Amino acid sequence: MESMSYNLDVAPINYSYIFEFESEFIHQNSRKWMKENWTVAFYYVGVYMAFIFGGQYYMQNRPRFELRRTLIVWNSALAAFSIMGACRTLPEFLHVLLNYGIYHSICVPSFIEHDKVSGFWTWMFVLSKLPELGDTVFIVLRKKPLIFLHWYHHITVLLYTWFSFTEFTSSARWFVVMNYCVHSVMYTYYALVSMGKYPPKMFAMTITVLQLTQMIVGFFVNIWAHNFMTTAPRHSCGISEINIKLSMAMYFSYFILFAQFFYKAYLSPKPGKKERKDKPEPPVVGQTKSLDYIVNGNLRQRNGVVH
Repeated sequence: MESMSYNLDVAPINYSYIFEFESEFIHQNSRKWMKENWTVAFYYVGVYMAFIFGGQYYMQNRPRFELRRTLIVWNSALAAFSIMGACRTLPEFLHVLLNYGIYHSICVPSFIEHDKVSGFWTWMFVLSKLPELGDTVFIVLRKKPLIFLHWYHHITVLLYTWFSFTEFTSSARWFVVMNYCVHSVMYTYYALVSMGKYPPKMFAMTITVLQLTQMIVGFFVNIWAHNFMTTAPRHSCGISEINIKLSMAMYFSYFILFAQFFYKAYLSPKPGKKERKDKPEPPVVGQTKSLDYIVNGNLRQRNGVVH
């Protein structure tokens, strides 16, 4: 899907400060690179899966690694990155939503084609899905439980975001901002836990609720996109039918898995286990058991992806 011409004169919003690396962002170059290389992601996924099963087999009869300090740095870095990404993409999202409306926010990829700041951080968001696979390295080396949701989420988000960038999928404006915001809270929580500081259990539950909300909103964004595509002039909405179908399937599956996780972690009875008030069970999508043992292998679980 090539760049389309929209009868909308969209000017980027004014930022208080624009970094040099943001002002030098050229969206055509990043799209060209991704079009030529996005399928390489399948090789990364292959290596990732080989590491998961090969690593677990290798560690089976070996002592676990602690990696506490490394884990603190890792989670803190991802938290800082997510907070920065949210701060740089949220203003454009709100500007477009309030001044141009739902249709523009879903169907016009001006956040990449017209806004260098949002465009750069969207590009960083897409690329970040590769190093985020490192969450699993901590789980395997620390010999923590690795649930299906963790690696399924990592794989599908990587493949979907890389593919979507080749199309400059316009509805990604919503997905990028939501994911940055949720990850800001989630990785901050992981960083605190890895430091030995345990926020109240309600904080962990809130993260999972935010993740579930992200899935619900993402699902409705796709429904709106489909409706716009069927009612608006042909090729006037910057998203493909196949992209909508893939996104709907992903968000629906994520919602089911996260809801199941939420029930098991916070609602289902745990016979024979005393609730540990000092170390509450956390949320999910990168790290797990509650949020803690899914992702970096702490007591953690992570994300909300997405998405």
